[in-house]
Amino acid sequence: MVKPLPFEEPVVRLREKIEELKNITDDAHVDMGDEIKSLEDRLQKLESDVYGNMSAWDRVQVARHPERPTTLDYIDYLFEDFIELHGDRSYGDDAAIVGGVASFDGTPVTVIGHQRGKDTKENIRRNFGMPHPEGYRKALRLMKQAEKFGRPIICFIDTKGAYPGKAAEERGQSEAIARNLVEMAGLRIPVISVVIGEGGSGGALGLGVANHIHMLENSTYSVISPEGAASILWKDAALAQQAAEAMKITAADLKEMGIIDEVIPEVMGGAHRDAAAQANAIGEALRSSMEQLCPMDRNQVIEDRYRKFRDIGVYEEGEK
Repeated sequence: MVKPLPFEEPVVRLREKIEELKNITDDAHVDMGDEIKSLEDRLQKLESDVYGNMSAWDRVQVARHPERPTTLDYIDYLFEDFIELHGDRSYGDDAAIVGGVASFDGTPVTVIGHQRGKDTKENIRRNFGMPHPEGYRKALRLMKQAEKFGRPIICFIDTKGAYPGKAAEERGQSEAIARNLVEMAGLRIPVISVVIGEGGSGGALGLGVANHIHMLENSTYSVISPEGAASILWKDAALAQQAAEAMKITAADLKEMGIIDEVIPEVMGGAHRDAAAQANAIGEALRSSMEQLCPMDRNQVIEDRYRKFRDIGVYEEGEK
């Protein structure tokens, strides 16, 4: 049973009413087909109204849904022969970032992504998807390996941010992320990133310097969480909803500003409603990017990535 979010309550209540009438029909052999059909029509319109007019805060809640598909879920659906590789060859292995080699539609690729847990035990093991420096160094090791063998890189972004604890800082958290930004900018192979949940701060950017950046419709991508922004701006984390609206962190906002390349539509109610269907939509976006990027030579790939990031923030002034 998928736990409903607060803004979904009218939809959930109507679904329950329809299910109740269907049970009465089955148990009491009473024909309530007309009533059920009428309610199903109302449900279809209500779902369109609720999910078609979601606020930024609603999308933040969907992006954080505990049952939202993770990197490993999408790897299972999209790739064949995935072999996970471990360790940064310097300190250890970070379970908050997973990566390895796989096959996508018959093409060898390297897949890397943030990994959250689905329950308390796994979340503790995965550090709630917040990587340590060794996670980013593992990711970079796999990227350089991919460059050596000419494999395209596909990254899945889903983190609140890099782990801010003392141990991470002692082991060079900021340097590890900065190194990834520098090295990813110069990779001579195509890099495609997909924001599948939360894309938070430098923790997300460490996998985000890509030729193409896609976002699921209900994902977010920002320099700080709405709660963090509200705490800094207004000294009150309770104003997170207001901050979410002001920060322009949704896929539609970022597409309009030219920061991402494509918004991938989600299934009705969010990706957690049908992971397989959502994976298919992601797969189509990846195929389109691969078709555009793979024919480029190495210099063109670097130039394409350079131009993408140089163009972010460029604007034209209108007449006064």
